[in-house]
Amino acid sequence: MPLPPVVLHAFQAHLPGHAGTQDEILDWLAAAHARAAGDGDEGRYRRLVRRFGCGSDRIEARRAYLEDFRHRDWPRMRIFDLDRHPAGSPCGERMAFFSETAERILADLYAGEEAGPGTLVHVTCTGYASPSAAQRLVAARGWDAEVLHAYHMGCYASLPAVRAAAGRLALGAHRVDLVHTELCTLHMDPSRHDPETLVTQTLFADGAVRYRAAANPGRPGLAVLATREEIVPGTGDAMTWVVSEAGMRMTLSRRVPELIRAALPDFLARLARDAGLDREALVARARFAIHPGGPRIIDGIRDLLGLDPLQVEASNRVLRARGNMSSATLPHVWMDLLEDPDVPSGTPVAALAFGPGLTLAGAVLRKDA
Repeated sequence: MPLPPVVLHAFQAHLPGHAGTQDEILDWLAAAHARAAGDGDEGRYRRLVRRFGCGSDRIEARRAYLEDFRHRDWPRMRIFDLDRHPAGSPCGERMAFFSETAERILADLYAGEEAGPGTLVHVTCTGYASPSAAQRLVAARGWDAEVLHAYHMGCYASLPAVRAAAGRLALGAHRVDLVHTELCTLHMDPSRHDPETLVTQTLFADGAVRYRAAANPGRPGLAVLATREEIVPGTGDAMTWVVSEAGMRMTLSRRVPELIRAALPDFLARLARDAGLDREALVARARFAIHPGGPRIIDGIRDLLGLDPLQVEASNRVLRARGNMSSATLPHVWMDLLEDPDVPSGTPVAALAFGPGLTLAGAVLRKDA
């Protein structure tokens, strides 16, 4: 079914207050793992983190809303007092921090605005509370607005959220806002030292972003030409995201890049067809907004499709500056492309993201500047 005319615009990032270089954070992780294990062998965990984790050659810095990562005064930690809780505080305490932080993020993003959207889509996979931060904002402002929740889809959630926004516009909504609040670092567990866990702990960061979907807004934006989502059969255990006693826990098979490479060519052909293009034309002309799940994802897709490094530079740029912010990451890449003067108006953008299922999600956008 053809989408109504939808343009994504008015992007606004919310910057988490605590930042560290990747090298600083890797050293903090080594100290945290040694503290949680109780063996004091920080050198051993530093070697493990450096061996299995993502290094500073691909991620330069990451940010968090939680101050814990900026010091090693363990009794002062809000969540990671590892002498009391080697895995970190129980899930309820993490959710309390998420709730107060999400409410503050939305208040900041809408500071000084009297008029609200017709629909507010709140996107997250890293915390839950009912009423949500979005509902509390609408109630506090007295807005005549509905709230939609796009929850627990992980890194690809921006694309279903855009489809939901398009649906509301087709049904007459005058304005749809989308807000992502992702506190990925809140769910770290320093008591687990396996390579899979070390990979995720060196990739994920916090991030939040707001943007708007509208029909013909009369300002620069990204026009949505097509979206598509597919679940790859037989890959249900390749990536999972489940609630545990110590926050949320991810499992991530080493085969995920291989599974994506196997399924992507046919998926991309169908996505291009939905946008009225053929795959070869899309690959030749488009800038690629690839969710930076990790360097192997970006590099693998670049090599598979024979892309020029410039075509994937926006994804690498966001990964270097921010790390993997789950569902908030792809909107940051879209914002980067929209603000880049070297990407001319009319350029197609192939957006790709992946998540539990194993789910492939994509969109073809067009930069209208």
